[in-house]
Amino acid sequence: MPRHGVSSGQGRPRSSREQTLDRSLGAPSLRLLWMGLALALALSDSQVLWAPAGAHPLPAQGHPAKFIRLAPQLREAFSWWNLTCPACKGLFTAIDLRLRNEASVAQVGSIAIKMCTLLRIAPPAVCQSAVQLFQDDMVEVWRHSVLSPSEACGLLLGSSCGHWDIFSSWNISLPAVPKPSPQPPQPPAPGSPVSRVLFLTDLHWDQSYLEGTDPNCENPLCCRQDSGPPPASRPGAGYWGEYSKCDLPLRTLESLLSGLGPAGPFDMVYWTGDIPAHNIWQQSRQDQLRALTTVTDLVKKFLGPVPVYPAVGNHESTPVNGFPPPFIVGNQSSHWLYEAMAKAWEPWLPAEALRTLRIGGFYALSPRPGLRLISLNMNFCSRENFWLLINSTDPAGQLQWLVGELQAAEDRGDKVHIIGHIPPGHCLKSWSWNYYRIVERYENTLAGQFFGHTHVDEFEIFYDEETLSRPLSVAFLAPSATTYISLNPGYRVYQIDGNYSGSSHLVLDHETYILNLTQANEPGATPHWQLLYRARETYGLPNVLPAAWHDLVYRMRSDTQLFRTFWFLYHKGHPPSEPCGTPCRLATLCAQLSARSDSPALCRHLMPEANLPPVQSLRPRPPLC
Repeated sequence: MPRHGVSSGQGRPRSSREQTLDRSLGAPSLRLLWMGLALALALSDSQVLWAPAGAHPLPAQGHPAKFIRLAPQLREAFSWWNLTCPACKGLFTAIDLRLRNEASVAQVGSIAIKMCTLLRIAPPAVCQSAVQLFQDDMVEVWRHSVLSPSEACGLLLGSSCGHWDIFSSWNISLPAVPKPSPQPPQPPAPGSPVSRVLFLTDLHWDQSYLEGTDPNCENPLCCRQDSGPPPASRPGAGYWGEYSKCDLPLRTLESLLSGLGPAGPFDMVYWTGDIPAHNIWQQSRQDQLRALTTVTDLVKKFLGPVPVYPAVGNHESTPVNGFPPPFIVGNQSSHWLYEAMAKAWEPWLPAEALRTLRIGGFYALSPRPGLRLISLNMNFCSRENFWLLINSTDPAGQLQWLVGELQAAEDRGDKVHIIGHIPPGHCLKSWSWNYYRIVERYENTLAGQFFGHTHVDEFEIFYDEETLSRPLSVAFLAPSATTYISLNPGYRVYQIDGNYSGSSHLVLDHETYILNLTQANEPGATPHWQLLYRARETYGLPNVLPAAWHDLVYRMRSDTQLFRTFWFLYHKGHPPSEPCGTPCRLATLCAQLSARSDSPALCRHLMPEANLPPVQSLRPRPPLC
């Protein structure tokens, strides 16, 4: 589930937040501001709403940065320039009490629709549908916890009036067992068995995809039945997919799965979620469950007896990103989703894995002797999971559970693979930093990390926290199956040290396959899934250990031709037409160097010439996910 903007040096997405708010509307009620902030949390990350069809990733901003950019316009729109700090806190205390006792969810929703439209967070029809979809869960969250009066006034009037930090810092506990001395990974002996692991992520099946419709419609997702026809001067959506803000028809996913033969055979499959499309303003639980069962059945049909190990994406739920921790029970819990997943995935997962999947959407199992696989529910680290406004401290106890699994694996002498949807560098700061600390502690045990979500082809490096100079692990971020936005469909295959006694289970190489849409959509053509590149061969890597990726980043810093190759492959063979200039290049390279969220100091330490501002998160962002 991604969030694409426009890369540095590539032009600029039009943003309604940079336009003057309509003063003719007068000063809205104070509740309107509250709703606007909450809707900004839910919808403003959808940069694609304002980006042209050719938009591509841009350095990320977390929610605090987004709201800080919004605050001056809110102050102007609400005529609060001269509001004193005590008066502000008094007013927000009254707002807090009013909201917590609001009897009518529909009334709250009506106000939110007006604010969404006023701030042009989305087109009016999308505002209305999205609010109606989100309002029950949002109001429940507001009633438990949103901004305190001090935090709200700190946001609007400045830090002298209060500190705005909803997501306060926290730490998990590591066992007292001393960390073993780091053991540099050793390549396997020549002739050792090699396993091939198919990696699927971000399939995003659009149940309403329709060939010939407008790929550049007003809505956040196009190429659909409600997109209308394109202007006479432009072609409509292609049969197999489109280079635009569009997802995939089922036939393209079927083509992908039926055409895997040349890339196989596979020993197992890692599948890291995001099954439904990006029409997040109009999804029902029935839609999501249909996507889950339809695509799962398709995977079973074409992969047969090959074991498949899934992870939960942020788009599986509705409202999107809405994953309440297990203490939320009843109809607003995620029980409906986890139970359906357990039923659909039961042939692949043992009883204990199904038990924790039903509780929190995560699990662990042993796919082969000496290897432990851990599937994390990365929605519990997500900046966009609004349920974490209630309590973001290690939701569901997942990180503490992870520590226990890793310690048990270390005690047994097992190696561990971790799979998940959202990469750790995109997570809330405290979650990300705790995860980083866990990876460092168990560097000898952790043999591989595999994520998706960004839709592009990249990686994140972990360093020792003492010196930030020794690369000790790498998280691979595989490209998406979907075209969203303006990409070729694709998938990844990892070569892993194979199934034998003493295997390191390390990644030895990886290959990326794509469907060239330009060729596939030609009249009379049939889809041909082709090898795009092999990592070691293309980048001249001695291996694919963390140090090799660290060295690659520094080679790309000075070798612009090598970076252009990376930029081409980063976009699955369909890069933006505008070149990635020096600021874009340095920001992109910095993003590969840091698996720790909101840590610009890390990049400045490793690449001081980047000279990026301290408030800027260095993560290229995906769209609307």
